[in-house]
Amino acid sequence: MSFRRALALAACGLAGGSVLFSAVAVGKQPARGGDAEPRTGGSAAGAVPPASAAPPGLLLLPPAAATASCPPAPGWIERPAGTGGYWDSNWDRREPLALINIKKKNEETGEEELASRLDHCKAKATRHIFLIRHSQYNLDGRADKDRTLTPLGREQAELTGHRLASLGLKFDQIIHSSMTRATETTEIISKHLPGVKKISTDLLREGAPIEPDPPVSHWKPEAVYYEDGARIEAAFRNFIHRADAKQEEDSYEIFVCHANVIRYIVCRALQFPPEGWLRMSLNNGSITHLVIRPNGRVALRTLGDTGFMPPDKITRT
Repeated sequence: MSFRRALALAACGLAGGSVLFSAVAVGKQPARGGDAEPRTGGSAAGAVPPASAAPPGLLLLPPAAATASCPPAPGWIERPAGTGGYWDSNWDRREPLALINIKKKNEETGEEELASRLDHCKAKATRHIFLIRHSQYNLDGRADKDRTLTPLGREQAELTGHRLASLGLKFDQIIHSSMTRATETTEIISKHLPGVKKISTDLLREGAPIEPDPPVSHWKPEAVYYEDGARIEAAFRNFIHRADAKQEEDSYEIFVCHANVIRYIVCRALQFPPEGWLRMSLNNGSITHLVIRPNGRVALRTLGDTGFMPPDKITRT
Protein backbone atom coordinates (compact mmCIF):
# COMPACT_ATOMS: atom_id res chain seq x y z
CA MET A 1 0.00 0.00 0.00
CA SER A 2 1.47 3.37 -1.03
CA PHE A 3 2.06 6.08 1.54
CA ARG A 4 -0.43 8.45 -0.11
CA ARG A 5 -3.06 5.69 -0.24
CA ALA A 6 -2.48 5.00 3.43
CA LEU A 7 -2.95 8.68 4.23
CA ALA A 8 -6.13 8.80 2.19
CA LEU A 9 -7.56 5.74 3.92
CA ALA A 10 -6.56 7.04 7.32
CA ALA A 11 -8.20 10.39 6.66
CA CYS A 12 -11.30 8.54 5.54
CA GLY A 13 -11.37 6.40 8.67
CA LEU A 14 -10.98 9.39 10.95
CA ALA A 15 -13.86 11.09 9.17
CA GLY A 16 -16.11 8.03 9.48
CA GLY A 17 -15.04 7.09 12.99
CA SER A 18 -14.69 3.43 12.13
CA VAL A 19 -11.14 2.84 10.96
CA LEU A 20 -8.00 2.92 13.04
CA PHE A 21 -5.06 5.00 11.79
CA SER A 22 -2.33 2.91 10.22
CA ALA A 23 1.20 2.51 11.58
CA VAL A 24 0.15 3.21 15.17
CA ALA A 25 2.01 1.16 17.77
CA VAL A 26 -0.35 -1.00 19.82
CA GLY A 27 2.08 -2.85 22.01
CA LYS A 28 3.00 -6.52 21.95
CA GLN A 29 0.73 -8.65 19.80
CA PRO A 30 -0.85 -11.81 21.26
CA ALA A 31 1.07 -15.00 20.51
CA ARG A 32 -0.18 -17.00 17.54
CA GLY A 33 1.28 -20.38 18.39
CA GLY A 34 4.74 -19.42 17.22
CA ASP A 35 3.40 -18.97 13.72
CA ALA A 36 5.37 -15.95 12.42
CA GLU A 37 3.77 -15.97 8.95
CA PRO A 38 0.09 -15.44 8.18
CA ARG A 39 -1.87 -18.66 7.76
CA THR A 40 -2.76 -19.49 4.19
CA GLY A 41 -5.49 -21.99 5.00
CA GLY A 42 -9.23 -21.46 5.11
CA SER A 43 -10.63 -18.27 6.60
CA ALA A 44 -13.92 -17.25 8.06
CA ALA A 45 -16.71 -16.36 5.67
CA GLY A 46 -16.32 -12.85 4.28
CA ALA A 47 -12.82 -12.40 5.69
CA VAL A 48 -10.09 -11.15 3.38
CA PRO A 49 -6.76 -12.96 3.83
CA PRO A 50 -3.91 -10.45 4.28
CA ALA A 51 -1.47 -10.00 1.40
CA SER A 52 1.45 -9.86 3.80
CA ALA A 53 2.09 -10.02 7.51
CA ALA A 54 1.76 -6.84 9.56
CA PRO A 55 5.04 -5.60 11.04
CA PRO A 56 5.29 -6.31 14.79
CA GLY A 57 3.34 -3.80 16.87
CA LEU A 58 1.45 -2.28 13.92
CA LEU A 59 -2.13 -2.45 12.70
CA LEU A 60 -2.97 -2.90 9.03
CA LEU A 61 -5.68 -0.81 7.44
CA PRO A 62 -8.64 -2.67 5.96
CA PRO A 63 -8.65 -3.19 2.16
CA ALA A 64 -9.92 -0.38 -0.08
CA ALA A 65 -13.25 -2.15 -0.63
CA ALA A 66 -14.06 -1.83 3.06
CA THR A 67 -13.83 1.95 2.84
CA ALA A 68 -15.70 2.46 -0.42
CA SER A 69 -18.45 4.40 1.34
CA CYS A 70 -16.06 6.89 2.94
CA PRO A 71 -15.81 10.47 1.63
CA PRO A 72 -12.98 11.14 -0.85
CA ALA A 73 -9.59 12.18 0.47
CA PRO A 74 -8.44 15.79 -0.01
CA GLY A 75 -7.05 16.45 -3.47
CA TRP A 76 -3.59 17.25 -2.15
CA ILE A 77 -3.32 13.76 -0.60
CA GLU A 78 -4.72 11.60 -3.39
CA ARG A 79 -2.55 11.90 -6.53
CA PRO A 80 -2.50 9.92 -9.76
CA ALA A 81 -0.69 6.63 -9.23
CA GLY A 82 2.90 6.49 -10.41
CA THR A 83 3.35 10.26 -10.83
CA GLY A 84 5.28 10.90 -7.61
CA GLY A 85 3.64 14.33 -7.53
CA TYR A 86 1.12 16.42 -9.36
CA TRP A 87 1.10 19.73 -11.22
CA ASP A 88 -1.97 21.12 -12.94
CA SER A 89 -0.47 22.67 -16.07
CA ASN A 90 -3.75 24.44 -16.81
CA TRP A 91 -4.03 26.02 -13.35
CA ASP A 92 -4.60 29.49 -14.85
CA ARG A 93 -6.88 28.23 -17.65
CA ARG A 94 -4.43 29.62 -20.19
CA GLU A 95 -3.06 26.42 -21.69
CA PRO A 96 -3.28 26.81 -25.50
CA LEU A 97 -5.78 23.95 -25.77
CA ALA A 98 -8.03 25.74 -23.28
CA LEU A 99 -8.02 28.95 -25.35
CA ILE A 100 -9.35 27.56 -28.62
CA ASN A 101 -12.40 25.67 -29.77
CA ILE A 102 -10.86 22.41 -30.95
CA LYS A 103 -14.18 21.33 -32.51
CA LYS A 104 -13.90 24.19 -34.97
CA LYS A 105 -11.26 23.27 -37.51
CA ASN A 106 -10.92 23.46 -41.25
CA GLU A 107 -12.00 20.16 -42.79
CA GLU A 108 -9.35 20.43 -45.49
CA THR A 109 -6.29 21.31 -43.41
CA GLY A 110 -7.33 19.40 -40.28
CA GLU A 111 -4.49 18.93 -37.80
CA GLU A 112 -2.22 21.43 -39.52
CA GLU A 113 -4.60 24.28 -38.81
CA LEU A 114 -5.08 23.08 -35.23
CA ALA A 115 -1.31 23.12 -34.67
CA SER A 116 -1.10 26.62 -36.10
CA ARG A 117 -3.88 27.88 -33.83
CA LEU A 118 -2.27 26.28 -30.80
CA ASP A 119 1.04 27.95 -31.60
CA HIS A 120 -0.73 31.30 -31.95
CA CYS A 121 -2.09 30.94 -28.39
CA LYS A 122 1.21 29.99 -26.73
CA ALA A 123 2.73 32.47 -24.28
CA LYS A 124 6.24 33.64 -25.17
CA ALA A 125 7.21 35.89 -22.26
CA THR A 126 7.94 35.37 -18.57
CA ARG A 127 6.14 37.35 -15.87
CA HIS A 128 8.00 38.45 -12.75
CA ILE A 129 5.63 39.21 -9.88
CA PHE A 130 6.96 41.22 -6.91
CA LEU A 131 4.58 41.06 -3.94
CA ILE A 132 5.32 43.79 -1.39
CA ARG A 133 3.81 43.84 2.06
CA HIS A 134 2.91 47.33 3.26
CA SER A 135 5.11 49.02 5.86
CA GLN A 136 4.41 49.36 9.59
CA TYR A 137 1.25 51.34 10.32
CA ASN A 138 -0.68 52.86 13.21
CA LEU A 139 -2.57 49.99 14.84
CA ASP A 140 -4.62 52.37 17.00
CA GLY A 141 -6.51 53.81 14.05
CA ARG A 142 -10.21 52.98 14.27
CA ALA A 143 -10.98 53.45 10.59
CA ASP A 144 -8.85 52.59 7.59
CA LYS A 145 -8.10 56.26 6.88
CA ASP A 146 -6.60 56.55 10.38
CA ARG A 147 -4.26 53.57 9.92
CA THR A 148 -1.47 55.55 8.37
CA LEU A 149 2.20 54.60 8.25
CA THR A 150 4.32 55.20 11.34
CA PRO A 151 7.61 57.12 11.01
CA LEU A 152 9.39 53.75 11.03
CA GLY A 153 6.97 52.47 8.42
CA ARG A 154 7.88 55.35 6.13
CA GLU A 155 11.55 54.48 6.57
CA GLN A 156 10.80 50.88 5.68
CA ALA A 157 9.01 51.94 2.49
CA GLU A 158 12.02 54.06 1.52
CA LEU A 159 14.29 51.06 2.00
CA THR A 160 12.00 48.81 -0.04
CA GLY A 161 11.79 51.37 -2.83
CA HIS A 162 15.57 51.74 -2.88
CA ARG A 163 15.98 47.97 -3.02
CA LEU A 164 13.59 47.60 -5.95
CA ALA A 165 15.31 50.42 -7.84
CA SER A 166 18.72 48.84 -7.25
CA LEU A 167 17.64 45.70 -9.12
CA GLY A 168 17.93 47.63 -12.37
CA LEU A 169 14.70 46.19 -13.80
CA LYS A 170 12.24 47.95 -16.07
CA PHE A 171 9.07 47.71 -14.00
CA ASP A 172 5.85 47.87 -15.99
CA GLN A 173 3.38 48.87 -13.30
CA ILE A 174 2.58 49.02 -9.60
CA ILE A 175 -0.81 47.59 -8.63
CA HIS A 176 -1.72 48.28 -5.02
CA SER A 177 -4.46 47.69 -2.48
CA SER A 178 -6.78 50.64 -1.98
CA MET A 179 -6.28 50.52 1.80
CA THR A 180 -4.46 53.52 3.31
CA ARG A 181 -1.34 51.71 4.52
CA ALA A 182 -0.80 50.08 1.11
CA THR A 183 -1.47 53.32 -0.77
CA GLU A 184 1.02 55.26 1.35
CA THR A 185 3.64 52.53 0.95
CA THR A 186 3.12 52.68 -2.81
CA GLU A 187 3.54 56.45 -2.94
CA ILE A 188 6.91 56.23 -1.19
CA ILE A 189 8.14 53.29 -3.28
CA SER A 190 7.09 54.99 -6.52
CA LYS A 191 9.42 57.91 -5.83
CA HIS A 192 12.30 55.50 -6.43
CA LEU A 193 10.69 54.24 -9.65
CA PRO A 194 9.74 57.37 -11.62
CA GLY A 195 7.47 56.89 -14.60
CA VAL A 196 6.00 53.56 -13.45
CA LYS A 197 2.21 53.78 -13.54
CA LYS A 198 0.19 53.08 -10.39
CA ILE A 199 -3.17 51.29 -10.29
CA SER A 200 -5.38 50.98 -7.20
CA THR A 201 -7.73 48.02 -6.70
CA ASP A 202 -10.12 46.85 -4.00
CA LEU A 203 -9.42 43.20 -4.85
CA LEU A 204 -6.09 43.31 -3.00
CA ARG A 205 -7.51 44.68 0.27
CA GLU A 206 -6.69 42.71 3.42
CA GLY A 207 -9.00 39.95 4.56
CA ALA A 208 -9.31 36.33 5.68
CA PRO A 209 -8.80 34.23 2.52
CA ILE A 210 -9.70 30.77 3.83
CA GLU A 211 -10.02 29.11 7.22
CA PRO A 212 -6.44 28.18 8.15
CA ASP A 213 -5.22 24.72 9.06
CA PRO A 214 -4.20 24.32 11.84
CA PRO A 215 -6.94 26.65 13.11
CA VAL A 216 -6.24 29.89 14.93
CA SER A 217 -7.23 30.59 18.51
CA HIS A 218 -9.40 33.61 17.67
CA TRP A 219 -12.66 32.56 16.06
CA LYS A 220 -14.08 34.09 12.89
CA PRO A 221 -17.58 33.42 11.57
CA GLU A 222 -17.73 31.40 8.37
CA ALA A 223 -19.27 34.38 6.57
CA VAL A 224 -15.98 36.29 6.87
CA TYR A 225 -14.03 33.63 4.97
CA TYR A 226 -16.92 33.25 2.53
CA GLU A 227 -16.87 36.94 1.59
CA ASP A 228 -13.16 37.78 1.84
CA GLY A 229 -12.08 34.49 0.32
CA ALA A 230 -14.06 35.03 -2.87
CA ARG A 231 -12.54 38.48 -3.35
CA ILE A 232 -8.95 37.38 -2.68
CA GLU A 233 -9.38 34.37 -4.96
CA ALA A 234 -10.66 36.79 -7.61
CA ALA A 235 -7.46 38.83 -7.14
CA PHE A 236 -5.39 35.71 -7.66
CA ARG A 237 -7.24 34.76 -10.85
CA ASN A 238 -7.10 38.29 -12.23
CA PHE A 239 -3.44 39.06 -11.56
CA ILE A 240 -1.53 35.77 -11.21
CA HIS A 241 -1.28 33.88 -14.49
CA ARG A 242 1.11 33.27 -17.38
CA ALA A 243 1.71 36.06 -19.90
CA ASP A 244 -0.75 36.76 -22.67
CA ALA A 245 0.24 35.32 -26.05
CA LYS A 246 0.51 38.88 -27.41
CA GLN A 247 3.16 39.83 -24.82
CA GLU A 248 6.54 39.79 -26.57
CA GLU A 249 8.94 40.73 -23.73
CA ASP A 250 9.32 39.63 -20.12
CA SER A 251 7.42 41.81 -17.65
CA TYR A 252 8.19 43.01 -14.12
CA GLU A 253 5.19 43.95 -12.02
CA ILE A 254 4.87 45.13 -8.42
CA PHE A 255 1.88 44.40 -6.21
CA VAL A 256 1.72 46.27 -2.90
CA CYS A 257 -0.79 44.64 -0.58
CA HIS A 258 -1.09 42.66 2.66
CA ALA A 259 0.33 39.63 4.45
CA ASN A 260 -2.78 37.45 4.23
CA VAL A 261 -3.25 38.18 0.55
CA ILE A 262 0.40 37.50 -0.30
CA ARG A 263 0.55 34.25 1.66
CA TYR A 264 -2.61 32.97 0.03
CA ILE A 265 -1.35 33.91 -3.44
CA VAL A 266 1.94 32.07 -2.82
CA CYS A 267 0.11 28.90 -1.77
CA ARG A 268 -2.22 29.03 -4.77
CA ALA A 269 0.54 29.81 -7.27
CA LEU A 270 2.71 26.92 -6.05
CA GLN A 271 -0.35 24.62 -5.84
CA PHE A 272 0.18 24.05 -2.14
CA PRO A 273 -2.85 23.54 0.14
CA PRO A 274 -4.20 27.10 0.50
CA GLU A 275 -5.31 26.34 4.07
CA GLY A 276 -1.61 26.52 5.00
CA TRP A 277 -1.30 30.26 4.32
CA LEU A 278 -0.97 31.14 8.02
CA ARG A 279 2.09 28.89 8.45
CA MET A 280 4.20 31.60 6.81
CA SER A 281 5.19 34.95 8.27
CA LEU A 282 6.04 38.19 6.42
CA ASN A 283 7.84 41.30 7.64
CA ASN A 284 6.66 44.80 6.87
CA GLY A 285 8.02 46.08 3.57
CA SER A 286 9.19 42.61 2.57
CA ILE A 287 9.62 41.45 -1.03
CA THR A 288 8.26 38.15 -2.35
CA HIS A 289 9.24 37.27 -5.92
CA LEU A 290 7.25 34.82 -8.07
CA VAL A 291 8.22 33.84 -11.62
CA ILE A 292 5.64 32.52 -14.09
CA ARG A 293 7.13 30.91 -17.20
CA PRO A 294 5.42 30.77 -20.63
CA ASN A 295 4.59 27.09 -20.08
CA GLY A 296 2.79 27.93 -16.84
CA ARG A 297 5.49 26.66 -14.47
CA VAL A 298 5.84 28.78 -11.33
CA ALA A 299 8.92 29.35 -9.18
CA LEU A 300 9.30 31.19 -5.89
CA ARG A 301 12.53 33.20 -6.00
CA THR A 302 12.22 34.90 -2.60
CA LEU A 303 9.67 34.85 0.22
CA GLY A 304 9.38 37.85 2.54
CA ASP A 305 12.89 39.18 1.91
CA THR A 306 13.97 42.02 4.22
CA GLY A 307 17.70 41.34 4.14
CA PHE A 308 18.18 44.82 2.70
CA MET A 309 16.92 46.41 5.95
CA PRO A 310 19.02 47.03 9.08
CA PRO A 311 17.90 44.71 11.90
CA ASP A 312 16.53 47.59 13.96
CA LYS A 313 14.16 48.58 11.11
CA ILE A 314 12.51 45.15 10.77
CA THR A 315 8.98 44.67 12.14
CA ARG A 316 6.10 42.28 11.58
CA THR A 317 3.03 44.21 12.78
